[in-house]
Amino acid sequence: MPRPTGRVLTLLELLQSGGTRTVAELADRLGVEGRTVRRYVEHLTDLGVPVESVRGRYGGYRLAPGYRLPPLMLTEDEALAVLLGLVAGRRAGLTTTEHTANETASAKIRRVLPKHVARRLDALLEDLAFTDQPGEFEAPDTGVLLTFADAVRHRRPVSIRYTDRNGRRTERTLHTYGVVAHAGRWYVTGKDPQIGEDRTFRLDRIMDARTLPGSFEAPVGPGPAQRVLSGFATAEYQHEVTLRIHGTAQQIRAHLPASIASLEEHESQVGQDRVAERWRVELRAERLDWLPPVLASLDRPFVVERPDELRDLIEAFADRLASYARQA
Repeated sequence: MPRPTGRVLTLLELLQSGGTRTVAELADRLGVEGRTVRRYVEHLTDLGVPVESVRGRYGGYRLAPGYRLPPLMLTEDEALAVLLGLVAGRRAGLTTTEHTANETASAKIRRVLPKHVARRLDALLEDLAFTDQPGEFEAPDTGVLLTFADAVRHRRPVSIRYTDRNGRRTERTLHTYGVVAHAGRWYVTGKDPQIGEDRTFRLDRIMDARTLPGSFEAPVGPGPAQRVLSGFATAEYQHEVTLRIHGTAQQIRAHLPASIASLEEHESQVGQDRVAERWRVELRAERLDWLPPVLASLDRPFVVERPDELRDLIEAFADRLASYARQA
């Protein structure tokens, strides 16, 4: 028979799964009577766990927001999910400046696990191999990240101090649309009301963020992630490239993702057995030498509208490939 302490901990685990649980449901899950459930709830409140009673037809018990986190109870699968999430987040660079928080959280979870479970998880984590290198990106400040999250939720303007890639420091106001994690970095996107245009900023370059009074209307159209990717594709760089490519959007996007290039349907030609899609592709780049290999791997017919320099690079790349193919 389970001991009363074990049932109390099971009750806590049920409540931590979320929502309101009726007395009848809890009694059935614990194998006890309703009055025993109420006694177990009193045990939890005596321990400082914030359990509140919900009255009404669908009433019962639920965990209430408290000033401290109640004890967590994790199954073996849940513990594995949390630890793998911590490892993946650390490797991807999606952590805050509190680097030790990741390590201490992992250590706390391992410390309370049964020994046999801990050994199995440690064996997995020690032998786990990754095909990519760990992220070595600058991490954002925790306070800045949480300030933007709250501003997005309540549509509040935010005052920021920002340092750009050239070291220039500016102060500005941002109507924040959302926070986006992309390629190991955190970004925030929103409208700069001073210039009336959308802007995207790296969170690790924001030194200070303060919520301001007032509010703004949520924008219509693309979501924050799409806005960030579009911002990358249209950023100011040395070269502006325009191509016409025959192929499907999926074929083109496999080599020129939305963070690099924008696509616009140019025209479609109806052949004997299929429609040949043509797309106008625009992108900006500091250098052009990476584009010929990408276009070659795309293996679709294309036309270079601009710049002429790209045509020369493609011809030189093709000549090199041909010379390699002729070698014995």
